[in-house]
Amino acid sequence: MKSEEILNKLPYSKPFLFVDEILSVDENGVEGTFTFDENLDFYKGHFENNPITPGVILTECMAQIGLVCLGIFLIKNLTEKSLVALSSTQIEFLKPVFPNEKVAVISEKIYFRFNKLKCKVLMKNENGETVCEGIISGFVK
Repeated sequence: MKSEEILNKLPYSKPFLFVDEILSVDENGVEGTFTFDENLDFYKGHFENNPITPGVILTECMAQIGLVCLGIFLIKNLTEKSLVALSSTQIEFLKPVFPNEKVAVISEKIYFRFNKLKCKVLMKNENGETVCEGIISGFVK
């Protein structure tokens, strides 16, 4: 399955799509990127005059790339947009992500069975520094 096919099956659209590209994907993991445009609405009120990306948005970006994109790849015969229910996250935030920053999300599958996918996911900034990392699980249908 090609990256474009996976992106077309994502159940999101702007302004809630946090995947720009998929760099690589196989049965063991996925890597993708997203740039947090300074005009995204949440920056207007999150730390006025000193905006940073909210942790919940970083988690969503990690889940969209690291869990949903990988889930779509693993269930190759999907004909519709996928349905993914997030079941748990355990994320540690280490550095802030600022407007206009491009991040890379790297996900490694821990297991995929009975349509439950569990992954170790980390996000790096353009300097290669880990900004957050953790475990994300969900159900893929």
